[in-house]
Amino acid sequence: MERYIALAKVVELGSFTRAAEILGYTQPAMSQMVASLERELGFKLLYRSRYGVRPTPEGERLLPAVSASVAQFQTMQNIAGEIRGLESGIVRIGTISSVSCHWLPPVIREFWERYPNVRLIVHQGDYTTIPEWVRTGEVDFGFVTPDAVPGTDTRFIKTGRHCACLPNDHPLAKKSALTLHDLAPEPFLLLEEGIYSEPLAAFRDAGIEPKVRMTMHDDYSILSMVEHGLGVTILPELVLRRQGYDIAVRPLDPPLLRRLSLITREKSSLPIAAKRFIELLIESSDRLP
Repeated sequence: MERYIALAKVVELGSFTRAAEILGYTQPAMSQMVASLERELGFKLLYRSRYGVRPTPEGERLLPAVSASVAQFQTMQNIAGEIRGLESGIVRIGTISSVSCHWLPPVIREFWERYPNVRLIVHQGDYTTIPEWVRTGEVDFGFVTPDAVPGTDTRFIKTGRHCACLPNDHPLAKKSALTLHDLAPEPFLLLEEGIYSEPLAAFRDAGIEPKVRMTMHDDYSILSMVEHGLGVTILPELVLRRQGYDIAVRPLDPPLLRRLSLITREKSSLPIAAKRFIELLIESSDRLP
């Protein structure tokens, strides 16, 4: 069955190398599995070129049956895992840093109390990489804002606020709340979140062009930059929990909200351990900050 799984993944990604990375094989091992399958069946399944990999006509004809067999095999594996009471398994999660710090630890602790032998793999990314990881099967599910993946089914978890962050001695720190117009003339430090940014979308909707001076992928590095007087920023309130930087944090008027949701693989291919983790996360949502 591993050979059929390998074939399906190579065709899906159009690359032996990328398929090998996802499935945890070496590229030569992937090639050997497909070659072995071709010898057994008696005909060529794939064309290879410098532009990638594509199925032959015979391979195209066989692929629906291969996909169905792989799906049935994975379903059987999931059922067997459930029967064993989740004695083993892996949950692969795509997440953003604020969720890693403030949501996942208590949920993981409770999950391991129930299923101590399940292994977790956590990939930290953004609104671009996480949906791609879900699509390719590198993670089972991930955290996104629905606005970053329009037209994609997501499962809502929680809404949080964004706040303005600025140096403590900044004149705007005297105000109890700040508007986007207040922040627009200031050097703006932008959190790189991938394909979608809630602050940039809010500025755009208000017809305002912020003076983006710097873009960074790490929110806590941005807080250090703000502390040193290099600019102002807007960050999710969840990021600002228990942070030790000497900065002023002010609410926005009107409020700018962040909606966090889950994007998952197809239910039929979602491992039972991942389903149990998602169920626990939903149960815990009211207790999450």
